[in-house]
Amino acid sequence: MANPGYGKRSAPDQLQRTKHDFTHLPPREAAIAAYIDRLPEGADISVKTLAKTLPYGQCALRTALNRLQNAGHLRRGRERLESEGTGPRWITRSWFSRTARDDAWWASFARGDVTDPAPKPTRSRAHILLAALGRKTPALSLSAADCANLAPLLTEWFARGASDDAIVRALTDGLPNPIHHPAALLRRRLTDKLPPEPAPTPPRRTLECANCGLPGRPEALPGGMCRACRGDHPHQPNPLLPAPSVQARAQQIRAAMSARRHAPAHR
Repeated sequence: MANPGYGKRSAPDQLQRTKHDFTHLPPREAAIAAYIDRLPEGADISVKTLAKTLPYGQCALRTALNRLQNAGHLRRGRERLESEGTGPRWITRSWFSRTARDDAWWASFARGDVTDPAPKPTRSRAHILLAALGRKTPALSLSAADCANLAPLLTEWFARGASDDAIVRALTDGLPNPIHHPAALLRRRLTDKLPPEPAPTPPRRTLECANCGLPGRPEALPGGMCRACRGDHPHQPNPLLPAPSVQARAQQIRAAMSARRHAPAHR
């Protein structure tokens, strides 16, 4: 498995797996694509790692992966994630699609027009919260059957971004006295106080050129390659990279450090 934030990530809305999925590819590329297709989410699909398992060298694998990208099965790039406490961060992604996609589909995916399903909250969290209500408010003690029946309603609250504390307040504030049927009361509150659905936030993604590796707009990467590498026009300065003068100075510093490391020691 790759480090967190790296590794294989399956593209959404793929067709079911069949034995004819990669027959349109050359034999080597078809074998590599079939191998990657069966790897789990998050598996390391870097050239070095694949070379340890597959009977191909790193150069051959790099060429094959670029061809898979040109054929619409692979895209490599970065995605911005919003994290509570640490703020936004960019992580590297390698998206793989068993179903070949054209450039327009990948551009739509990068803009967020294609849904990328995320894991939904599990019932266990909802069941635990419902069962714990009785410890704080004995009048709301529920049976295991009550928790199982109410958990799907509570799961929808989690899906809409409600926190545990906010849910507990919504279910326990202003309770009537006495409470004859706690399960019925909670069902009514879970239904009537359900928060609205949050507005969808489109993802922020960039895709990399299969040849030079420079990030760019998805619509400017036909076949997974930038127009400069395809010969349409020369490279333009990339705003995401340091200025040429900064790059040249960095190369000078690295060369000087390397020369000092390899210089013979003076006696």
